[in-house]
Amino acid sequence: MSAQEQEGAVIALESGWLQVKVPLPFSLRWVNSYLIREPDGYTVIDPGLHTPEAAALWERVLKERGIDWGMIRRVLLTHQHPDHYGLAGWFQQRSGAPVYMSRLAHGYAVRMWGEQRSMGAEWAALFAQHGLPGELLAQIEPHLESFVAQVSPQPQVSYLEPGGQVTLGGEAWELLHTPGHATGHLCLYQRQRRWMLCGDQVLPDITPNVSLIPGDTDSNPLRSFLTSLEYLLQYEVEQAFPGHRMPFTGFAQRIAELQRHHERRLEELEQWLVSEPQHAYALCIRMFGQRIGGNIHHLRFALSETLAHLRYLETEGRITRLETAEGIVYTS
Repeated sequence: MSAQEQEGAVIALESGWLQVKVPLPFSLRWVNSYLIREPDGYTVIDPGLHTPEAAALWERVLKERGIDWGMIRRVLLTHQHPDHYGLAGWFQQRSGAPVYMSRLAHGYAVRMWGEQRSMGAEWAALFAQHGLPGELLAQIEPHLESFVAQVSPQPQVSYLEPGGQVTLGGEAWELLHTPGHATGHLCLYQRQRRWMLCGDQVLPDITPNVSLIPGDTDSNPLRSFLTSLEYLLQYEVEQAFPGHRMPFTGFAQRIAELQRHHERRLEELEQWLVSEPQHAYALCIRMFGQRIGGNIHHLRFALSETLAHLRYLETEGRITRLETAEGIVYTS
């Protein structure tokens, strides 16, 4: 296995950045964190999930490169998903560095993992309406609660304003609001170099998850995601730095592939609903099948993504939502 394929690998990029492949305990295997040299220290982008393996990796990486904790000047988050956000508070405790993210993204994090969190129960209630069987439904709240330790301690957060700029490595980067994959998601664009730090909005090889989230400010995340893709096409990109997999070129072509993927998925769902009304869970199993593999983590993402597509079709008037004694079903 090459270094590019290994979680835990550290790769020196032509940009002068270090790509730190922070390990994850699920099928994505790693998340990309980027360590950027500043005139007075370093910026860390998306430090990863708080696990013993990830913390040990960071201890080793910093020691091997002679980087003291006091040299970490800030932590910048593209979005609030735990595989990106989880170690932010841990870094802040050790370095005293400020943590930056968008206001909307932080609001989601507080709802999800704060002391007054209620989203586990809200998610279970949503899935119950859409046909998830009881034995699987009982796993949802404990599964979501298990992430709390992996995003703790919670950081004190300062806000990045979409439409503004931030300086990375001595250069100005534009802050682009690109919701859909995550509420408040930010991409960062360096106009002179034509570099895009794209978080999880545009990924090579894999399609970013787009989930309907109970009680979220974004009631139609797939529409937001597709709108964000269209918005990003106005930017000329020579090199993209994603949250997963390797930095890549062909940014506009990859956006076109993602657009076609969702168009096909929407057409499939619409056709499947012609013959008879169906629950979202039944459609989810038909769409994702063996890829779920009995794994509650995969199932949560798959069912939430199915619901995002159904919401899009419903708001476009392409399908109808029906309330029944057995829950919500959809029909074309």
